[in-house]
Amino acid sequence: MADKVRVAGVGMIPFSKPGRSESYPVMAEHAARAALDDAGIPYEAVQQAYAGYVYGDSTAGQSALYSLGLSGIPVVNVNNNCATGSSALWLARQAVASGAADCVLAVGFEQMRPGALGRIWDDRPDPLHRFLDRMTELQGFDDGIPVAAQLFGGAGIAYADTYGTSPATFAKIAVKARRHAAGNPYAVFRTPVTEDEVLASPHIYGPLTRLQCCPPTCGAAAAVLCSRDFARRHGVRSPVVIRAQAMTSDSPTSFGTSGSTDMMRVVGYDMTREAARQVYEAGGCGPEDIGVVELHDCFTANELITYEALGLTPEGTGEKFVLDGDNTYGGQVVVNPSGGLLSKGHPLGATGLAQCAELVWQLRGQAGSRQVEDATTALQHNIGLGGACVVTLYEKDQ
Repeated sequence: MADKVRVAGVGMIPFSKPGRSESYPVMAEHAARAALDDAGIPYEAVQQAYAGYVYGDSTAGQSALYSLGLSGIPVVNVNNNCATGSSALWLARQAVASGAADCVLAVGFEQMRPGALGRIWDDRPDPLHRFLDRMTELQGFDDGIPVAAQLFGGAGIAYADTYGTSPATFAKIAVKARRHAAGNPYAVFRTPVTEDEVLASPHIYGPLTRLQCCPPTCGAAAAVLCSRDFARRHGVRSPVVIRAQAMTSDSPTSFGTSGSTDMMRVVGYDMTREAARQVYEAGGCGPEDIGVVELHDCFTANELITYEALGLTPEGTGEKFVLDGDNTYGGQVVVNPSGGLLSKGHPLGATGLAQCAELVWQLRGQAGSRQVEDATTALQHNIGLGGACVVTLYEKDQ
């Protein structure tokens, strides 16, 4: 499993609001074709495929990929909540790194409905019941507020209570997201906003206002991964490889007894910290070596706590990190140059692969006006409650 896996090609389509997109098979086909064209290889060269989506019927992956050809290859459908796209990427990388396949396609897509996320099945246990039970014990439950906002807003309350963080600091993250997205033609929201506008938007929960919450989004993204030998044989020119990758799920600290956990742990702080630790150890580097990051900013609160979980700044210094501009161009590391989930959008199954596409473009120097200067290493963070966290380290192969 030690051989580095090459990202041969990436592709995505412009994200859009629900009701304004094409159907999911069309979106997925376009993203997959873009990735194959970017790699310069035909679909017939792909030996396995992993298709990620959250809201869709079984075998939607086959429905999406059959438009590329009826090649008979294994198509595995993946559903891991908001970490679905990067879970498909993780499986694809494992297949190549283990030698089970030389060329694998990972595609993620989502055709979402307007409004907050909700359950589909109400006649069976909720897989998030542990999270909701723990949240209710820690802060109560309000059935008039979206559950995700209560979970991540609660994490923001826990952080602010511990470190005295100002509401304006959370708002600054949303302002930064829009500023970055202005240079991204794939993003849903590209119009800049001010800190006052963010704070004045309708209050949702804790420090969160509406402009600090990611929108429901439709879209698709894809990546083609291959071995070094396949790249040589097929003339793949992409210089980007996956240097290290880790996937984690919840530990006892997520649901610890009163006093031993808080809402930051409930929403995956420790999952992220452990995945990052594994990646830094396997990659032989540290957070100080990273120049660009795409992290899971489903809410501004999660971006703030993730700075620390990834080790980008010491615990308790997230506010200073923001105020000093260390999360943007000219600072320590550029976080979410794409605009992130807050502004690019969050089509659940596609998000992890859209993050991959952005970082590959950054390392190739193809990111246009949002290009991070001299980017040679990049870090991706994608999390889903339930839970799963995938952290991926990319590098420009020398």
